[in-house]
Amino acid sequence: MSRILVSGLVNIETTLKADGFPIHYTPVRYPFYGVNSSVSGVGYNLSKALTILGHQVDFLSLIGRDLAGGQVRAALNADGISDANIVSQIENTPQSVIIYDESGRRQINVDLKNIQEQVYPQERFERAMQRSDLLALCNINFSRPMLKVAKEAGKLIATDVHTIGDLHDEYNSDFMAAANILFMSDENLPGSPEEWAQALFKTYQNDIVVIGLGAKGALLAVRKDDFMGRFPAVQVRPIVNTIGAGDALFSSFLHGYLQTGDPYASIQRAILFAGYKIGSVSAAGGFLSADQLDELVKSR
Repeated sequence: MSRILVSGLVNIETTLKADGFPIHYTPVRYPFYGVNSSVSGVGYNLSKALTILGHQVDFLSLIGRDLAGGQVRAALNADGISDANIVSQIENTPQSVIIYDESGRRQINVDLKNIQEQVYPQERFERAMQRSDLLALCNINFSRPMLKVAKEAGKLIATDVHTIGDLHDEYNSDFMAAANILFMSDENLPGSPEEWAQALFKTYQNDIVVIGLGAKGALLAVRKDDFMGRFPAVQVRPIVNTIGAGDALFSSFLHGYLQTGDPYASIQRAILFAGYKIGSVSAAGGFLSADQLDELVKSR
């Protein structure tokens, strides 16, 4: 398997099951087993999924000098992910609250504390970068200085800019420009996913673009093959919470692509991986191992 550097957010996530949206006001509710807290965040989710899939992960992130920071380190230890590159650099670890209903709709509330003002130690990053086959650089500010260094080193770079609606988005444009493999959601696109992917190729010359289409699956565009096509979603088991589906799609695609170099098989397997994942409550739960994913592919 490959060695992958992941730079991204880790936070404490609390999920709350609601009866539906909009939320009806009541002073007290008792949603038994409907409130859960765990370690999550895009960087953590990717690191956990890729580790379960069999890769060696160098996870780079920033946490607080608080009890929550200790919880993060304990979770990483339990998952078999090294915390050697997790730096206790801020006072408070970021947190999120996710409200979801039975249909899978969700509202994500993220409190980043002051992490967007922080800089990750450059020497730690460069040491980890040298031994990596691929860099998954999540679109958080402390990953930003890593883009130029990784590009100049000729490293394979992947990123996910999530919801985006401006081709020249001030926050995300340097991430989009650096990425060989670029993921995003269709939720805020100004036009069709196909038109958007064509505009990305023209503007940024990415090698591969994947646009998550939610319940409709995903669009894959491969520049060298002049290919663009939609791949339908597959319901693998009952949907519990769609939070983290994009992280699952992204991590499984990277897993498949590093193994085979085949983006077409990789997206189909990633859709199955994500379809299974959303049968779990937490954004960091429900990840299949490589063997389990192989068995699921064979069973379809």
